[in-house]
Amino acid sequence: MSTERDSETTFDEDSQPNDEVVPYSDDETEDELDDQGSAVEPEQNRVNKEAEENREPVRKECTWQVKANDRKYHEQPHFMNTKFFCIKESKYANNAIKTYKYNAFTFLPMNLFEQFKRAANFYFLVLLILQAIPQISTLAWYTTLFPLLLVLGITAIKDLVDDVARHKMDREINNRTCEVIKDGRFKVAKWKDIQVGDVIRLRKNDFVPADILLLSSSEPNSLCYVETAELDGETNLKFKMSLEITDQYLQREDALAAFDGFIECEEPNNRLDKFTGILSWRKTRFPLDADKILLRGCVIRNTDFCHGLVIFAGADTKIMKNSGKTRFKRTKIDYLMNYMVYTIIVVLILLSAGLAIGHAYWEAQVGNYSWYLYDGEDATPSLRGFFNFWGYIIVLNTMVPISLYVSVEVIRLGQSHFINWDLQMYYAEKDTPAKARTTTLNEQLGQIHYIFSDKTGTLTQNIMTFKKCCINGQIYGDHRDASQHNHNKIEQVDFSWNTYADGKFAFYDHYLIEQIQSGKEPEVRQFFFLLAVCHTVMVDRIDGHLNYQAASPDEGALVNAARNFGFAFLARTQNTITISELGTERTYNVLAILDFNSDRKRMSIIVRTPEGNIKLYCKGADTVIYERLHRMNPTKQETQDALDVFANETLRTLCLCYKEIEEKEFAEWNKKFMAASVASTNRDEALDKVYEEIEKDLILLGATAIEDKLQDGVPETISKLAKADIKIWVLTGDKKETAENIGFACELLTEDTTICYGEDINSLLHTRMENQRNRGGVYAKFVPPVQEPFFPSGGNRALIITGSWLNEILLEKKTKRSKILKLKFPRTEEERRMRTQSKRRLEAKKEQRQKNFVDLACECSAVICCRVTPKQKAMVVDLVKKYKKAITLAIGDGANDVNMIKTAHIGVGISGQEGMQAVMSSDYSFAQFRYLQRLLLVHGRWSYIRMCKFLRYFFYKNFAFTLVHFWYSFFNGYSAQTAYEDWFITLYNVLYSSLPVLLMGLLDQDVSDKLSLRFPGLYVVGQRDLLFNYKRFFVSLLHGVLTSMILFFIPLGAYLQTVGQDGEAPSDYQSFAVTMASALVITVNFQIGLDTSYWTFVNAFSIFGSIALYFGIMFDFHSAGIHVLFPSAFQFTGTASNALRQPYIWLTIILTVAVCLLPVVAIRFLSMTIWPSESDKIQKHRKRLKAEEQWQRRQQVFRRGVSSRRSAYAFSHQRGYADLISSGRSIRKKRSPLDAIVADGTAEYRRTGDS
Repeated sequence: MSTERDSETTFDEDSQPNDEVVPYSDDETEDELDDQGSAVEPEQNRVNKEAEENREPVRKECTWQVKANDRKYHEQPHFMNTKFFCIKESKYANNAIKTYKYNAFTFLPMNLFEQFKRAANFYFLVLLILQAIPQISTLAWYTTLFPLLLVLGITAIKDLVDDVARHKMDREINNRTCEVIKDGRFKVAKWKDIQVGDVIRLRKNDFVPADILLLSSSEPNSLCYVETAELDGETNLKFKMSLEITDQYLQREDALAAFDGFIECEEPNNRLDKFTGILSWRKTRFPLDADKILLRGCVIRNTDFCHGLVIFAGADTKIMKNSGKTRFKRTKIDYLMNYMVYTIIVVLILLSAGLAIGHAYWEAQVGNYSWYLYDGEDATPSLRGFFNFWGYIIVLNTMVPISLYVSVEVIRLGQSHFINWDLQMYYAEKDTPAKARTTTLNEQLGQIHYIFSDKTGTLTQNIMTFKKCCINGQIYGDHRDASQHNHNKIEQVDFSWNTYADGKFAFYDHYLIEQIQSGKEPEVRQFFFLLAVCHTVMVDRIDGHLNYQAASPDEGALVNAARNFGFAFLARTQNTITISELGTERTYNVLAILDFNSDRKRMSIIVRTPEGNIKLYCKGADTVIYERLHRMNPTKQETQDALDVFANETLRTLCLCYKEIEEKEFAEWNKKFMAASVASTNRDEALDKVYEEIEKDLILLGATAIEDKLQDGVPETISKLAKADIKIWVLTGDKKETAENIGFACELLTEDTTICYGEDINSLLHTRMENQRNRGGVYAKFVPPVQEPFFPSGGNRALIITGSWLNEILLEKKTKRSKILKLKFPRTEEERRMRTQSKRRLEAKKEQRQKNFVDLACECSAVICCRVTPKQKAMVVDLVKKYKKAITLAIGDGANDVNMIKTAHIGVGISGQEGMQAVMSSDYSFAQFRYLQRLLLVHGRWSYIRMCKFLRYFFYKNFAFTLVHFWYSFFNGYSAQTAYEDWFITLYNVLYSSLPVLLMGLLDQDVSDKLSLRFPGLYVVGQRDLLFNYKRFFVSLLHGVLTSMILFFIPLGAYLQTVGQDGEAPSDYQSFAVTMASALVITVNFQIGLDTSYWTFVNAFSIFGSIALYFGIMFDFHSAGIHVLFPSAFQFTGTASNALRQPYIWLTIILTVAVCLLPVVAIRFLSMTIWPSESDKIQKHRKRLKAEEQWQRRQQVFRRGVSSRRSAYAFSHQRGYADLISSGRSIRKKRSPLDAIVADGTAEYRRTGDS
């Protein structure tokens, strides 16, 4: 890949991306990047570097200073940063977490400020001020004040409830307790009171409150076992170990109180697996790394107590640094709604300006010459027109619906509660309901294009189960009795004969038990003996029961399976291991452990049996084991076929083999092993080379098959979401083979899928970049860009890419500064210009490359990114948002998913697991991945449809109501006279037309939830924005305009030259206003009936109740009694009773309503008959459709020997516990003086060799 370079920055492309390495380089320092390069420096660079080092003797990255047990040290002036003017605060954060927005004093001003930042609220505040000016207002001030106070009040109450919940959550976390040294003793303190430099004590099952340096623990050599589920969703234990000197001297309380160590380390950053620092104590400097640091969010396990020194607290901790920036999320409809409100405001200003010009012209032509219109003011027509402009702004203000935003909030709140109350999303096993943690994003759930999912704990249960095995060419694990006969229904194997069985292991092949107990085939027993002896599992006893701690859940599952089959691992020392073999305890000398790493993909153990024989036992990925087998292996092909069968069943496979070693051969090899063990340089490479020499000519025993247990319903959910045209990308930190296997298990990948890997993608993108560069000549601006597909049409393709390749492809690899020291004098203008152009070219190339990658990935049916960092997860999400403008959803369960969850439009956390960090940062949470289909296909789709219907109707009813003033102005001299009574204007949106549309927004559904799940294709209307867009908006506007014309002109025609039955002429302004208002209320309420798809008693009651409420309030407000009490506020005395007793006025109202609604009914009938939508068809035939579809997993055709897919064994992502075991540091023993402790494992290796 060619890369443009300049004198300042270069892309580090010296090495090929490593698929096995997680590229944790989010905040890599300059020095770390320099260390990775191996090129020889020019002499001038060396001289410049030496000069630079002489000027800066202190390592640049170690600028964070911590003094143990000395709080005053961290309060010194040079540690203070200016926050605001003269207000200063320490650069060391306290340990209190703050997620709330308000307190008792700031709530009212801040909340009002935030609400008036909304254009609509500020607009109505300005209107309220204008209405207080009598020269321009023809409308009473209370018509705006009451609705505005209602909107502000409801929103403020909602914000207050949300913030009180945040306060409660913060208090719960900040008030957790632990023991802190104060005044020379351990005292109980709250988390929020912990500060950097404090020495704390934690006990078993405690959460770690801050990032701390492990000083000592109750375990041998101050080991400490931690569970990192809060960080990465993994429940297998990891170990940390303190420095030997702190382990030796810092066990007692008085010693810890007197501890005055000084730490210089890196600044707070987001790298979970890296730490660089130095402890200065007792006139000696000790290096610190990540293995000695306990991170906030971890849980102490299997360790009675431990002591630590707080290095990073609160917002500075790595878990908080990984949280990413909290983004204020708004829906696509929110943005569209705001643009439409701005459009309405522009229309309002244009109408008001036109009517004001009309009034000025009318005044000049008519008003000035009509003596009976003189009002005592000698204003010019132009000034009167100016005043009338503001008058019409006030009169027509209801075009911008004041209650729109509060109605939207109420609907969203109700929809959120429906999600919370959904029993079909309640996980009874862990008593975990679904939870909508935000109320602002519900309708966006109906518009998702891409889902980004974590793997461990999200798609899988992170529970490994031993399912099948192949021993000596024979497959075991089917439902068989002891006579080898298959049965569909058969009882579980009874392990009561085994005293070490755990009682939880389920197995159904009775024939395997028969083989073990009979001993007819020695390979069967040797198979399970290998599983019991070849591992790095730790064991302890709790209440007499064996408890295994493994570096990976796979290894734990295999050792546990061997235990249940009669070969139980009981204990180990530095150089022995004890196994119970069918009830007989035997101890073996461990001569060497050849540990796993990502390159070897296998581990071996060399033991001496009690009889004196030396044997090597090995387990690993089949790809590396088969290369090292002896050529005379009779069951090689049968095992290969079994591996194909296991792979086709998406099981994780592992090959087992052994060899016998002669004494002489071992002695010669052991000398090389000892030499490699003490190598001063490239020790790991030297050991791997020595391992290769002994791991050859192996005899194959068989293979294991482990199920990485998926959560229930994952394949079904992914299948449904795919039919809804939602693409799913899996972003995980797991290795490539494991992630690929899960892709097959959950049916993201099939045997027909063509898989593209990092190197394939890199080649395609390189070719595309070359083509684009060739086309980008002088005439490029005249040629329209051509969007060519990367792949030929047809075929099912998937992309699997690792984090290292992702950095390579997206040009995200870290840049290094030039070794040449920068000159102090300014560069020339030409040099500066060339440098700027070079940077721009690099940025343009990077952007084009990223866009090409997104285009390529989106052509694939599935994308799996493995070995990616939290920052890379967020970057992938952000790239799709940026270049595809698509709505994204991220789902995960660990702290490593938080950044991704916050970056996506919608974040979903899996709750009910150990880790809750993802849930705390999510917008929605539930316990199982399968609930995602109901959240999107049911709640999301319904919410989108309801909100779209609500908005279309809301704009319609407000245009129909307001534009009557516009038509009326042509008959009143453009005088800004209102067409309705003031109280009707006040209550129209609040009482007369609010409840039916709110209930439609809460309860309406086009099809049932079961049919929504059965027909996922219904979901696409939201993805394509079909139900609410500018076209739909202008249709609603036009509908409102036509309705307002009918509402005005039919009553106007009826009132012209009419006489009542009693000789009276009720064609006055007030009767006219009552007629129009009555027709309007009936029309808009019947219109909502036509728009309703799902009728309930509540809907019907709200429609007819709103009409009845209107007439009841109108007759009260038009009564003489209320006029006597408030003569200036209620001036329509007797109008309603006088007008509505005339039959022809009722006929006028009925005619007006009929003309408004009958065309709508006709159009709806024709559209459903001639152009029915998908939901219309389902509604029509819903009675004959089954209530529920029985989903069936696709049948896969197995072709023997064809499948080349096989999962490698999921060892730990780092080396196992082999070094720990070999060095004896995990074995309980009497403490030795410090000078007797050897820093490395040399002596232990020698003792191992001598034995």
